[in-house]
Amino acid sequence: MKKISIYNMLYIFIFASIMGWIIEGLWTLIKKGVLINHSAVAIGPFNFIYGICAVIFTILLYKYKDSSIIKLFLICFLVGTIYEYVSSFCIEHVLGFAPWDYSQKFLNINGRVSLLYSFCWGILGVLWFKFLEPKTMQLIEKINVNVGKKILIFLVIFLIFDVAFTFSALNRARNLEKGIVAQNSYERFLDKTFNKKYLKNMYNNRW
Repeated sequence: MKKISIYNMLYIFIFASIMGWIIEGLWTLIKKGVLINHSAVAIGPFNFIYGICAVIFTILLYKYKDSSIIKLFLICFLVGTIYEYVSSFCIEHVLGFAPWDYSQKFLNINGRVSLLYSFCWGILGVLWFKFLEPKTMQLIEKINVNVGKKILIFLVIFLIFDVAFTFSALNRARNLEKGIVAQNSYERFLDKTFNKKYLKNMYNNRW
């Protein structure tokens, strides 16, 4: 297990969340020919699934980073699959829906994980340890610590606000579907901007 500072852990989480957003966007653009905002939150390009996974991989699997490609792939395949299953379960019980459903995919388990995407976790794990993690750490080390801490504090505060705002937008969109009219300017703002259409694009029409 790698000892990692909170400072580095948070930066890894943020960088990987952004990289995950890019990966998901490119995947659906290539696969479906459409642009989908795969962010976990309403504002900004942050896919927390990848951010959390990068932290888990770095902390738990760092000792395997110099293993053979096949061994590293299999370990990341297994850990990534378990992580995705647990994430799907937790998200469904917190938000009331699972933003992905693999029930039509080959060799899936309860629609939460499938062979194809488990394979992708294995590949991403190898890419993370062989290329992305070293580059990310080099980038973090280039940031002046005092400046880096200030940036991090701002980003953490922003993400906390973003999560709360996202829950508010989801709640308002659900109320609008029930026919509840906006009661104030804030709710009217949500109805015009971060509305049902916007959220469905974020959460694969499953919110």
